[in-house]
Amino acid sequence: MQRIVCFFLAVLGLACASMGVGAQLYPSRPITMVAPFAAGAPVDTVGRFMAERMRVSLGQPVIIENVSGAAGTLGVGRVARAAADGYTISVGNISSHVLTGAIYALQSMC
Repeated sequence: MQRIVCFFLAVLGLACASMGVGAQLYPSRPITMVAPFAAGAPVDTVGRFMAERMRVSLGQPVIIENVSGAAGTLGVGRVARAAADGYTISVGNISSHVLTGAIYALQSMC
């Protein structure tokens, strides 16, 4: 009998503990998309098309930032060092995301 009472108290405790827990809605603020090349480059153009579609489906603005330099490693490095909250994303190509990362270290903007 004592085991049954303990079991029900444990279940009741878990149920009460999880009542106040709720998932945060994503996105709740604007998203920054970093294009690691100059404005008007093919990667920037594709990123702007993607940003517009994302804005419509997510209901939040997607801001494009062009951070060019060092064959894309400056922009990719900025995203890699950003908070891991999903509000800073990157768009690029095989050159900026794979090849230069395999050959060079990510560059700092400072």
